[in-house]
Formats: sequence, C-alpha cells, structure tokens
Amino acid sequence: MDSISKLQEAIAFAARAHQGQLRKDDKTPYVSHVFRVAMIVRDLFGFDDPRMLAAAVLHDTIEDTTKDFDDVEECFGREVAEWVSMLTKNKSLPEAAREEEYVRRLLAAPWQVQACKLADVYDNLSDMDSLPAERRSHSLKRLAKYITAIRGVAGPELEEPLRLVELLQRTKS
Repeated sequence: MDSISKLQEAIAFAARAHQGQLRKDDKTPYVSHVFRVAMIVRDLFGFDDPRMLAAAVLHDTIEDTTKDFDDVEECFGREVAEWVSMLTKNKSLPEAAREEEYVRRLLAAPWQVQACKLADVYDNLSDMDSLPAERRSHSLKRLAKYITAIRGVAGPELEEPLRLVELLQRTKS
C-alpha cells in the first residue's frame, strides 16, 4: 500500500470507527480530532512517515471504539497496531493507575509514537476552550504530565514539536 493509500485507508477506517461520536462540546464530530492530530504531525511537526500518519489518525481507535488491536493490525500491519496500542489507555484500570501505566508506556515508546502523542496534546490544548471551565484545570495538569514525561526522554527529533507544544501550553495555562 503506498503512502497516500495508507493514509486514506486510515482516515476511512477512523471515520467509520468513530461514527456518531462527538467531542466534549457535544457538537463537533469526534473524528475531526484524529484528522487534526495527523495534520499536526505532518504540517506542523513536519513528519510525513505514512506509519506515523496512520497511527496519528488511528490513535484513539482502540481506546474509544469497538475496534481492537487485531482489527488495526489486519488493515495496517503490526507496527502501526503496536504504535496505536502504545497510545491507548487501559480503561479497565482506575484513573490514577491508568495514567501512571500510560505515561510509563509513553516513556518506553519509539519517538514516532511520542510525536503522535505530542500532536494529540497540541490539538487538545488548541481545543481547550470548548471544555467546561471546571474541567480545564484537570485536563491541563494531565497534558502537562505527558509533556514533562516526553521532554525527559526526547531525542533531537522531538525538539521542535516539544517547543511548539510548550509554546501553546503557556498560552493556555
């Protein structure tokens, strides 16, 4: 599958999987978030690796839809499925344990996965104003935890993405 076809298929897969889901404003189709995350990876961070773009589009698929690892692997291969899995929180755990385990996996993940997470954080920061005021503080703290964790292990590939995310973070804090 060529680069464009892989991304197109990931977009179609994500659109079908997230069908009917809305963002926290209860108006915006959820799939717009995953599309924006892929655009951030490519257009803002400057990464055009088709595996990264597919993982970015699919990053919430296992966590928030009925699709699982096997579904993603069947369509996009083991590596993309593993990357999406690394971006998936274990909802069977209590929130504190879930977040701790998630950050631990992010720290061990390849830089490409960390870049996708930074793009996710960037989009969530950009969309912060749509959250009810009482939920913003909690979200900002959680996003700051991800940024700090990735900053601690980031190589040179993530220097610019981290700078851009931290710049946006300062405007939202």
